[in-house]
Amino acid sequence: MEEKTEQTTRNTTAGPEQESGFTPPDEAVTGIDELQRSYDELNDRFLRLAADFENYKKRVARDIDARASSAVEQFAVEILDIVDNLERALASDDERLREGLEQIHKLLTSILERRGIEPLSCINTPFDPVRQEAIAYVPSECEEGIVIDEVRRGYRMHDKVLRCAKVAVSQGKKKEE
Repeated sequence: MEEKTEQTTRNTTAGPEQESGFTPPDEAVTGIDELQRSYDELNDRFLRLAADFENYKKRVARDIDARASSAVEQFAVEILDIVDNLERALASDDERLREGLEQIHKLLTSILERRGIEPLSCINTPFDPVRQEAIAYVPSECEEGIVIDEVRRGYRMHDKVLRCAKVAVSQGKKKEE
């Protein structure tokens, strides 16, 4: 009988497997699955944050480019008024004044050209409301809708219109009654 009691005692006492923290296979699989899900969630969050950061860097770069372009445009519009005044002064009769102003005018226009700023060609072209502002409609020998005079020159920077030209547009031949 003592042998039976000893066997029972051996079976009911904790074995070395239980003392070492050994987990049954079902619990181990469940733990691994939880760890994998946790890893996948964290990895997904990381990838999203990395993508958000890349998008942020691109957006900041675009904003910086837009601000720089806007600053150049504002500068160009201010310079264009100087160009207009110089052109009026060039029409004066004083020869030395005229020569000095011509040099200044050439310098300013070359600076603008280096920045991609050019005058719009308007005379004898069809009226274009995107590039031109009609300030007068005048009867003329030209066909209707053709720009016949440029009161203030328009300018563009690359493909963008900086300032519309102020123009007179032909109404066509005056009809006799």
